[in-house]
Amino acid sequence: MQILRKLLFPFSILYGIIVGLRNKFFDWGILASASYDFPVITVGNLSMGGTGKSPMIEYLIDLLKPNYQVGTLSRGYKRKTKGFLLLDVKNEAKEVGDEPLQFKRKFPEVLVAVDEDRQNGIKALRSLETPPEVILLDDAYQHRKVKAGFSILLTAYHELYPKDMILPAGNLREPAFGANRADVVIVTKCPLTISEEEKNKISKSLAIKAHQKLFFTGIYYEDYFTNGVQQIPIQLMKEFNLVTGIAKPKPLVNHLKENGLDAKHFSYPDHHLFTEKELETLRKESLLVTTEKDFMRLKDYFPPEKLFYLPIKTVFLDAKEEFDQEIIRFAGKV
Repeated sequence: MQILRKLLFPFSILYGIIVGLRNKFFDWGILASASYDFPVITVGNLSMGGTGKSPMIEYLIDLLKPNYQVGTLSRGYKRKTKGFLLLDVKNEAKEVGDEPLQFKRKFPEVLVAVDEDRQNGIKALRSLETPPEVILLDDAYQHRKVKAGFSILLTAYHELYPKDMILPAGNLREPAFGANRADVVIVTKCPLTISEEEKNKISKSLAIKAHQKLFFTGIYYEDYFTNGVQQIPIQLMKEFNLVTGIAKPKPLVNHLKENGLDAKHFSYPDHHLFTEKELETLRKESLLVTTEKDFMRLKDYFPPEKLFYLPIKTVFLDAKEEFDQEIIRFAGKV
């Protein structure tokens, strides 16, 4: 792997120069960004994925929906449709993408839309008869044609962006100094017992700027598996097969092992669209457990009693009230 990185490093330099110039053109106003007079919050990362954007979007929805009409806008990665679509709970993942469908089914009262053109998507959402008062942009940190009023940047505990490299030698979509655009930086997937000393070390390595605030979150796994109707306590699930199509399945695998569960693992790439041959292989197994995102893509191919997922959520390890107040204060600019 180290040899491959060295071979790809010259291409990373070229890619970094191109992306860096593009960002500077937006900073200097040579390339235009659309600004808005209502709250737009973007959640994103510098890396290729696996930082926990979906749980963070869900956290923000939960926080804001009691007082605001909330809308979410995603690209709808790997969907087989184009343009703007406003989701219905009856949509399928292949039409709208797995993560947007997850948002809609979990929060049916929230406006959930997809559009690869974020400017057009925002315009379409605001043209609805009952438009959203706050819009959450999912995975749009590099979408500079939209200037969000508040930017949240996520970086995973085990893969902090200062330790990574630009594509293709590494996993960064843009140079690490792109983090300077963020209002808030959140270190995700931290151990729930992370020490203050380690937090301080991470803060120094991230070189947090004066205008930014740093927070730490972890993943809380529920103590049951569910298919949306039935719940099975995790300690009663003895034999099953694990199916994942996410960027970083290792934390989930480790969590299951820590609970004495060591399942056969079918691992696929992030947002994987399952082929009929792959589905036939999985149908031969007795019981399947997957992630909630994968569940959205798989549930139409299996009976409910055969397919379950393990729910997760984001938990703040400190300063939760401070973060909540930051978001509510910004949303109050409606």
